[in-house]
Amino acid sequence: MTAPAPNAPKSPFRSLRLAWHRITGRKTTTLDGLRLVCDPARVHRSVATAIIKGSYEAPERCLVRAALRRGDKVVEIGAGVGVVSLLCNRLAGVGNVTSFEANAALEPVIVENFALNNITPRLRLRAVTVDGAPITFFRNENVVSSSVYDRGLQAQQVTVPSDPINRVLMDEGATVLVMDVEGAEIDLLRAADLSGLREVIVELHPHIVGDAPTQAMIDDVCARGFAVVGRIQKNIRFSRVS
Repeated sequence: MTAPAPNAPKSPFRSLRLAWHRITGRKTTTLDGLRLVCDPARVHRSVATAIIKGSYEAPERCLVRAALRRGDKVVEIGAGVGVVSLLCNRLAGVGNVTSFEANAALEPVIVENFALNNITPRLRLRAVTVDGAPITFFRNENVVSSSVYDRGLQAQQVTVPSDPINRVLMDEGATVLVMDVEGAEIDLLRAADLSGLREVIVELHPHIVGDAPTQAMIDDVCARGFAVVGRIQKNIRFSRVS
């Protein structure tokens, strides 16, 4: 198992990059070779800042780069603004990634990010659940705080349709599962048929669901033929043991 990576020292150039973007009024930037929207008028300011600095979903991006192969069939649950989706498309091949996002308000920026890179997303504005029933989703202005859990953050409560996870994995012929669902990973991975997957990359949320359920989920995935081969901050990578 790879030991948790220490926090890397922050480069002073990150702040200079942010200041330059703000002074010049740039509306897009480049991250991992991808063009992305960084306009606070269209993306929550904290997300725009992280994208400009290069810290947005940095651990998840690192694990994805290590895991994906050309031709992989990727299911991503929790697309956010589409940064990891685009990276997966670049690594696995355009058209090999299906992304789910429960927050329909993010569709315009996802589509714009893909358009900036001349790609059409395979995007489903739905949640992924155990049983495919509609869910209550707590939508926050800040994408990173939206969740199926009421976190007491004055979020807008909406009902969202969903697809059952096992049907999604089967229909897409998934070999890689990438998941950032603000705590819902516990129930989803417990119910999921992982037999067709080679890699599972998950952002963990013990601060939402608790340490014990999180560790139980990790142990369960490992008991089904996987090993933890990478862990960076809250993000974990499981690879199938050959």
